[in-house]
Amino acid sequence: MIDKGTFGTLKALYHTFGCKLNFAETSTVARQFAAEGITRVSAGEKPDIIVVNTCSVTELADKKCRQTIRSYHRRYPDADIIVTGCYAQLKPEESASLEGVAVVAGNDRKADLTTFLHNWLETRSPMRFVKPSASIADFTPSCSRGDRTRYFLKVQDGCDYWCTYCTIPAARGRSRSATVAEIVTQAREAAADGAKEIVITGVNIGDFGKRIAISHPSGKRILTKGTETFLDLIKELDNIEGIERYRISSIEPNLLTDEIIEFCAGSRRFMPHFHIPLQCGSDEVLRLMHRHYDTTLFRHKIERIRQLIPHAFIGVDLIVGARGETDEEFLASKQFVESLPITRLHIFPYSERPGTKALEIAHTVTQEEKHRRVNEMLRISEQKMHGFARQFIGSVRPVLLEHGKSGAPMSGFTDNYLKVSVDAPAELDNTIVGVRLLELIPTDIGDWHLRGELAERPASNSEK
Repeated sequence: MIDKGTFGTLKALYHTFGCKLNFAETSTVARQFAAEGITRVSAGEKPDIIVVNTCSVTELADKKCRQTIRSYHRRYPDADIIVTGCYAQLKPEESASLEGVAVVAGNDRKADLTTFLHNWLETRSPMRFVKPSASIADFTPSCSRGDRTRYFLKVQDGCDYWCTYCTIPAARGRSRSATVAEIVTQAREAAADGAKEIVITGVNIGDFGKRIAISHPSGKRILTKGTETFLDLIKELDNIEGIERYRISSIEPNLLTDEIIEFCAGSRRFMPHFHIPLQCGSDEVLRLMHRHYDTTLFRHKIERIRQLIPHAFIGVDLIVGARGETDEEFLASKQFVESLPITRLHIFPYSERPGTKALEIAHTVTQEEKHRRVNEMLRISEQKMHGFARQFIGSVRPVLLEHGKSGAPMSGFTDNYLKVSVDAPAELDNTIVGVRLLELIPTDIGDWHLRGELAERPASNSEK
């Protein structure tokens, strides 16, 4: 155990599981710790504090969190471990029982970790700060710098949907957000820090503005009904000078309004890139999942994007093997997916989650059948992705470049989210340049990327 009277000499290690929202929040925690004099551990150093920001989207995610915490304790037995995030929120007793864990903090208490650490150092008494998700009223803004060029801006938290397979509402609480003005301030700060691209993140970002977390005279934070919308937010973000690219992370199809699609089609800064969860292409399974749309609405959204932004990348989330997905319903889902002009599938085998309504659905799918169905959908995804990428070979697209590993060429993403490697001088790091796309190259991990070359034609984000 560390025995330091002040934070000044402490070193911290941060480990984040799960979504981009978690990464944004971990970055905020690291900045708060740095303000207290706690430095990030360097290679070869031993940490005094380990912060594990957890995920609980599947049983496998829970298992990985437990394994990682145990591994850190074995490797650094003198370090004090702080566990936060969704696994901590849903299973606080289990989290606290793991050896080496000093503090367990719920999702709404991440902004208080420095206070909790102070208390721990003074009392040496293990602490647990987790309250029922239904009573969570705070919204903690956060913006993190990701992979050298992209920033992740948290605009919303929580979810009110309670889909039958999902534990996220229990882990994250009710939908809530900050004001447009607060989010715009954070984006301007990122621009001043040199950000070129911002990914807009949240749990259910299309619900932005439904409830606003505000300060009460008593000092507490309360939730009040909001009047601002996600469309209001992106319109204001579009006006910020310095940010050249925005990407919208996963947005529910029923909340992706035609007005949002039309705005993105005419925007210079919002990229032709959408990520939309389908979860299943069967209306019956969507009904069992308690999703808020059907396949007719979903098809309309995809076709509207293709009509207005023909070159847009459209990623789609899909759960395979959910309860209620009979052979017939899987075939309907497969045929629906095949018929859509989408770019790529993000496929997840269904995972049983304790306490969810899905457990009341009688029909189950074996692990072997889930595996077979996943492979079928993967083949469809690969065909669609290769077909999408091939149509751009020979064209010039704007790419935001970043340094590769030592000796490797630079790489980056086109406006429509195609990964490209290109030989370019180091001074072009974090710069948008025109790149001619030459060929598809397979990688040693079963994936692929595009090879390109610098083009004389100037880069532009307006080509959509």
